[in-house]
Amino acid sequence: MILVTGSIIAREDTFDDVLRSCLEHVERSRKEPGCISHDVHVDCQNPMRLFFFEQWADEAALRTHFAVEGSTAFVRSLKGRIVETTGTQIYRAEAIPR
Repeated sequence: MILVTGSIIAREDTFDDVLRSCLEHVERSRKEPGCISHDVHVDCQNPMRLFFFEQWADEAALRTHFAVEGSTAFVRSLKGRIVETTGTQIYRAEAIPR
């Protein structure tokens, strides 16, 4: 499994629009082949910060996701509407039996 995390900090005057764009991106992404989960969360300590957590079946599915026009359009749409981003962190993960 591939895990993806990242966060953005929206400008206060654009937060509602940015959140709406994030939710649309999440809903679209969840329908893509290989998407196990795709979520966005509002940080309770910084309500302008939106945190993404994604799970993908494999690297190929993630690479396809990054190449989808909707994904590239989403990233482009954030320009000028956010003040900061951590970028995207990508990890390989495997379940640990209990």
